[in-house]
Amino acid sequence: MSTAHDSAARPAVAAEAAGAPARAREERESRKPVILAVDDDPQVLRAVRRDLRSAYGDRYRVLGASSAADALKILDSLDERGHDPALFLVDQRMPDVTGVEFLLEAVSRFPDARRVLLTAYAETDAAITAINRVRLDYYLLKPWDPPHERLFPVLDDLLSDWLATYRPAYDGIIVAGHLVAPGTHAVRDFFTRNGQPFRFLNVERDPEALTLLAAQPDAALPLVRFPDGAVLSAPSDAELARKLGLSTTASRPHYECVIVGAGPAGLAAGVYSASEGLSTLMLDSRAPGGQAGTSSLIENYLGFPSGLSGGDLTRRATIQAARFGAEILHPVEVVSLTRDDPAKILTLADGTEISAETVLLATGVAYNRLDAPGAERFEGAGLYYGAATTESSACISQHVFIVGGANSAGQAAVHFAKYAARVTILVRADSLAASMSHYLIDEIERTPNIEVRTRTTVVALDGDEHLERITLHDAAAGTDTEVACRFMFTFIGARPHTDWLAGVVERDEFGFVLTGSDLIANGGELPAEWSLERAPYPLETSVPGVFAAGDVRAHSVKRVASGVGEGAMAVSLIHRYRSMG
Repeated sequence: MSTAHDSAARPAVAAEAAGAPARAREERESRKPVILAVDDDPQVLRAVRRDLRSAYGDRYRVLGASSAADALKILDSLDERGHDPALFLVDQRMPDVTGVEFLLEAVSRFPDARRVLLTAYAETDAAITAINRVRLDYYLLKPWDPPHERLFPVLDDLLSDWLATYRPAYDGIIVAGHLVAPGTHAVRDFFTRNGQPFRFLNVERDPEALTLLAAQPDAALPLVRFPDGAVLSAPSDAELARKLGLSTTASRPHYECVIVGAGPAGLAAGVYSASEGLSTLMLDSRAPGGQAGTSSLIENYLGFPSGLSGGDLTRRATIQAARFGAEILHPVEVVSLTRDDPAKILTLADGTEISAETVLLATGVAYNRLDAPGAERFEGAGLYYGAATTESSACISQHVFIVGGANSAGQAAVHFAKYAARVTILVRADSLAASMSHYLIDEIERTPNIEVRTRTTVVALDGDEHLERITLHDAAAGTDTEVACRFMFTFIGARPHTDWLAGVVERDEFGFVLTGSDLIANGGELPAEWSLERAPYPLETSVPGVFAAGDVRAHSVKRVASGVGEGAMAVSLIHRYRSMG
């Protein structure tokens, strides 16, 4: 029988039950990343919040402030609660402070948030100031109608970039190993190149790493633990690819266009080939992006005044190619190319054969190995070829050495200067001017913890388990000096990935693939293996229907933009070959 107390309790219980979904919704809402709009004009603020909520309200919490002071209070509250702003959309002309001044304060607290400036007209000076002072991502003119054309595409790109690096409360992949060790570096580099988030645990100091080791006492390092509880010991790239579910098997035996290499040239070709209806397969031995994919910031790429990272460029291009229908397989190594006219047969390392009507070689180049005693011993254990931004956090407060004088070395120096106490660029030449872009030289000169040592080479490396010392030769003084060194990144010359083409495709004495007029430049005669009456097309190799683009091609311009251009151009030549032979 019910009592008076019971009947009085029922409404309270019902009210509590009814309130539970509301609290759950509030909790979910509070966990969303934040988009903050700041404008002192009430009508503009209402309009921008309306548009933002219509497009992003399901994924982001849209907040607004009518002054910089109110906006800073919101940031204080977010900081206290550990919440993350994803994007700031800020009016430039406000009565208390300018938008640039507000962004300076905001990004000092939340440096990863994307920044957009709103202006009533084309304030180019303000935009340039914002780019230089706060790394502005974009500036928009009012009004932005229609938003689906002038606002949302811009914010979609910026929020996609932010999400690619956003790290909420972590429950993902864990890598446990020694901070400086070849195996650990290989695993971390694989995940980084493939855009796969992970958390690294140093077995020499992290208690969680010791707990993981205790459960696998006989396992070789590094250990990789996945969210499902599976643990891999010293895994290979192939094992990691299988576990991540990366595609390594072609869906069909024959393609109209197969692209070997997924750097800028290969990715551009993949986008254009697939978008124009060709069945397209892209193969890469490691991960999309190539050398450019490891660049921390590409500042002279057309259309990106604030620059973009190699990772961002790679991610966008990979998504774009896949959206048009291109298949992308990695890590997949091609070991041979044979002719079965008119088809070409590509053989993979596992013995699989893939038939292609046309082939584009876009395998890029690798940095030359350092010719000094000890170099081979410390590769991956203090000595790295290329940017190896995976090691950025390990370089905090260290003295980092960069070997080389081209743009890639300059970009790496500027990047590591954000982490290291000191960065020294070692260059064999008398100055950087011969091989580095002027904008990078200026940036290096403006960075106080970067020094440049000219006419200096590395002649020896030494240490125990990892690199500890290097010997430098000063050509001007004729002296050798031993200095302490734990991290060295080299960018000296380049060698193409073309050994597997020997005897099939003509190359120059350095291994770069000859194309077009270069095939007949010396003797004026077509190669003996050329089977057509016409001359090779501009990017065509000595094998009809096989083309080359980007850094692997002899006499190419070694720049990201030129690689992208050649990749696009190659597709137009492939169409010509398919229609005319």
